[in-house]
Amino acid sequence: MGMTTTPQILLGQTLGFTANPFADGVAAAQHHRHGAVLVEAGHVAWVGPADQLQKPPNAQTTDYGDKLIMAGFVDAHLHYPQTAMIASWGKRLIDWLNDYTFPEEARFGDPAYAATIAARYFDLAQSHGTTTMCSYATIHPESVEAYFSEAQARGLRALAGKTCMDRNAIPALQDSAQSAYDDSKALLEKWHGVDRLGYVITPRFSPTSTPEQLNALGALWAEHPDCLMQTHLSEQLEEIAWVKSLFPAACDYLDTYEAHGLLGENAVFGHAIHLEPREKDRIREVGAGLVHCPTSNTFIGSGIFDLAGLTAAGHRVGLATDTGGGSSFSMLRTMAAAYELGQLNGAALHPAQLLWLATQGSAQTLHLESNIGNLAPGMEADLVVLDLASTPAIAQRAARAETVWEAIFPTIMMGDDRAISDMWIGGARRTG
Repeated sequence: MGMTTTPQILLGQTLGFTANPFADGVAAAQHHRHGAVLVEAGHVAWVGPADQLQKPPNAQTTDYGDKLIMAGFVDAHLHYPQTAMIASWGKRLIDWLNDYTFPEEARFGDPAYAATIAARYFDLAQSHGTTTMCSYATIHPESVEAYFSEAQARGLRALAGKTCMDRNAIPALQDSAQSAYDDSKALLEKWHGVDRLGYVITPRFSPTSTPEQLNALGALWAEHPDCLMQTHLSEQLEEIAWVKSLFPAACDYLDTYEAHGLLGENAVFGHAIHLEPREKDRIREVGAGLVHCPTSNTFIGSGIFDLAGLTAAGHRVGLATDTGGGSSFSMLRTMAAAYELGQLNGAALHPAQLLWLATQGSAQTLHLESNIGNLAPGMEADLVVLDLASTPAIAQRAARAETVWEAIFPTIMMGDDRAISDMWIGGARRTG
């Protein structure tokens, strides 16, 4: 996808953030009812009221009317190889992995199959307005190649890593400490920092890695500290008990990572539902990111992530679909689930907080907040245009809205891919 060199003017409602609405409230959001966005050289050059725009002489204009222009959604934790088996009936995490996930992931040594699912995943994610995604692949280098090749062809800012497992998985999905290091290093050296791609060092989780493998990946991360490291943490109580049995010397689940060099500012931990006080303190101390996966947490029955408490304590938190443990490719549906879980936990999330989580919050956990996740000058022009009246049910509710938030909230709660009116990737309009 080529970047257009002609300046582009987008007219419509605009929404960006000047601060974090969890800390600064609704005033952190900047909304223009009759707004304009100027896109030049793949970046946002200007945002503001349309009548204040100084229009470049050769600019092309796209008028979106009442639709809302904002940053594209950032999905901070997912498993693209689980695309085909999303919404599989299951019991608990460990059964679900053994019955569905591992047999499907075993197919990704076939480059043609990996390429097919990668293209399908990106089609589905983009149809829901997701412009950046951070995925686990499988143990097969072919699965990483397929993902990055497809993302690169689409001009996306995307992250992924080879998932490493050398125990407690079917034989077809086990690597070794040495091959995990070697394969991850080769993929990292080939793809990290190429175009808009980033490599992520990816042990699946402590139960499927020996201490030797965790050490090897910790060593690789120490050699490439600018890379992210992603894994799972404290998703289910049975899983935590399993970790304690496998690592009897560890003081808690987080310690199984820290003891092997896998805790730092560039760490991204998925789920993090049942954290001990020490774990919370340590994660905040080092500045690691946490990712809330609400549709997955309900679908697999994992529990309620303490979003209000962790954000209030200063943790960096992003939002994610966790495809296919999560039951939707849609970040709108994911925001709705986060709202519902917040209600069960006694905290009503404001629409500004939900949209921030799905854009700037996720970008911060991935250390990409200066590139993506906000509609502001200097940001890469990855944009989504939301139709706030995409279905009759949403339209009739939005028509009664007295504030912009009342107009947006029905789309968060009831919206789907029909709400995605248009999308821009790296300053190029996505067609089809």
